[in-house]
Amino acid sequence: MIASKDAIETETRMYMYDLLNTAKEFGFKAEDSWELSMVTNTDRIKLQRDYFPTIASKIGPEILLQVFHTIKTRLNQSFQKEAVRVDERNPPAEDLNYLVAFNPKRPRM
Repeated sequence: MIASKDAIETETRMYMYDLLNTAKEFGFKAEDSWELSMVTNTDRIKLQRDYFPTIASKIGPEILLQVFHTIKTRLNQSFQKEAVRVDERNPPAEDLNYLVAFNPKRPRM
């Protein structure tokens, strides 16, 4: 199944809106940046417990990879740091269904 470009763009815009608003709300400086990850529900819970603020969104597996790449591109982030490479011909496993952004410099106290 080929994902709709409209669905990818809509998810990307909503996520970027949340990222930018949260960064503004929490006083991110120019050197602060988001770490973006595709994770399982268990990993999402752990990240939300360990870092604040976090932005988590459940995204369908059919568009998760495309949304991830689009957001990384819009944030001008390199794909070199990806711990787990996901092959575009094989969509992410069913359990990778969350996109989570956090700032590693802001652990939850």
